[in-house]
Amino acid sequence: MRRNAKDQGQPASLVAVTACSDRSKADQDPAEWLPSASDALCRYGAEWTATKLRWGLAVDEMERDRLLDIAAGCGSTDVEFTLVP
Repeated sequence: MRRNAKDQGQPASLVAVTACSDRSKADQDPAEWLPSASDALCRYGAEWTATKLRWGLAVDEMERDRLLDIAAGCGSTDVEFTLVP
C-alpha cells in the first residue's frame, strides 16, 4: 500500500462524513466538488492544500484556480503542513 493512500498520520485527513457525501465526492478534486456546507469550505480548501503540499503533489490549472477562489473568501485561514520525507 502506498504511504499516502489514506494519509492516516494526519488527523485532519480523517473527517467523518455521511455515506451520501462520501459517494458524491468520490475522487473529485475541488474544481469538480465542494462541500455543500458553506461553513466547511475554508477548512476543506486549507486541508486539501496542506495535503497537496505535504506530499508534494501537483495541481492542475482548474484545481488551482478553484483553491485560489476559496482562499480569497477565507480571510485569515492558515494552511499548516509538514513535508513527508
